[in-house]
Amino acid sequence: MQHNINDTFHAFIKPELTIPATHTGILDGLRFAVKDVFAIKGHVSSAGNPDWLRTHEAADHTASSIERLLAAGATLTGATHTDELMYSINGQNAHYGTPINPAAPDRIPGGSSSGSAVAVAAEAVDFALGTDTGGSVRVPSAYCGVYGFRPTHGAVAMDGVIPLAPSFDTVGWMARDSVLLLKVGELLLADRAAAGMEGRSTSSTSAEVTPFSRLLIAEDAWSKAESASAVQLRKLVAELEPAMARTERLTLAPEGLEQWLEAFRTIQGLEIWQSHGDWITREQPAFGPGIAQRFRWASTLQSGNSEEKVEERSSIRAKLHELLGTDSLLFIPTIPGTAPDRDISGEAADMQRALTMQLCCIAGLSGLPQVTLPVGEVAGAPIGLSIIAGAGQDLKLLRWLDQHANLWGRSWRSSSGNEGEVAT
Repeated sequence: MQHNINDTFHAFIKPELTIPATHTGILDGLRFAVKDVFAIKGHVSSAGNPDWLRTHEAADHTASSIERLLAAGATLTGATHTDELMYSINGQNAHYGTPINPAAPDRIPGGSSSGSAVAVAAEAVDFALGTDTGGSVRVPSAYCGVYGFRPTHGAVAMDGVIPLAPSFDTVGWMARDSVLLLKVGELLLADRAAAGMEGRSTSSTSAEVTPFSRLLIAEDAWSKAESASAVQLRKLVAELEPAMARTERLTLAPEGLEQWLEAFRTIQGLEIWQSHGDWITREQPAFGPGIAQRFRWASTLQSGNSEEKVEERSSIRAKLHELLGTDSLLFIPTIPGTAPDRDISGEAADMQRALTMQLCCIAGLSGLPQVTLPVGEVAGAPIGLSIIAGAGQDLKLLRWLDQHANLWGRSWRSSSGNEGEVAT
């Protein structure tokens, strides 16, 4: 069976790739796409690079995350574009081209799960799988105006997924509404929910677990947001405050989010070179601008000099796990503002990446679940609000989000718009 895909926005590297549902279930009749880093039996994943495609064989099995969705009634419909070896957050690919952001065609789509976010935003599929190491689901979701979810690290099986930095890598997903985002989560998180994570089951109903009662606002994270975005996002958070027992404002990183990012970058770079250094040294692949420089930098890192960064990550992780526990939600901007122009490059791209990664590294370092919501527009382009919950609170967070969708939905959709803002 083959479905025709309208790939006007260049989301797909292999639009003809189709696998029908294997059983019926809660996803009957729905179509999903996958980032071209997932193992699909008989298919060679490109990881966004022709030399990777040339030097690897077709998979002899399909990733379990995909099989679970097929068994629930969904049909896999297409493999989507990614940044080269997932090592970027812009969505620009020098070899295969850059997908077009359906919500803002003159701006980048974000990466590295660029094609997956674009496929969902363009309504070519109902939902899509991506991977998120440093922000690769959250950033393109925010840029393209869709929901995106990064789970607790280790909550979704990574078998059959090309690694980047394993202690940060996660399987994430995108959808256009909170109902479907939750349905996909109930399937992909089922094993961990049944077994329990951090000593606590995530499968419990809201009556069986401690409800979210504390809303945390990280002012240092909010300081990274552009003013027009921050104003609109803060209005939304204010709408949500009555739903919580109390609100607290705090400085998340007294030492600076810049320092947190440096710890993230160093550990990530070490793991990236451990994952792909041998292949790069052997094959000498051609990488596009930016990607090549990052791999060269990663090759210079020495694991013996990383102990301080590893200890810093452990301290950050312990701090955030204790701060959020099972009853708190941390609200931050997903991205500093709107997506940059499609031709962004050089120093401007580096600055944008650094600011974005300072926001994204919070969940990355702590291994916590984060959801980004499409909550409005500024100057005609989407902006995103993120909510981070405690470890293992994934399904509880997705259910809370769905339960409160009407509240925050009314807030931005009914906005009359201010200077620099465009209401939708």
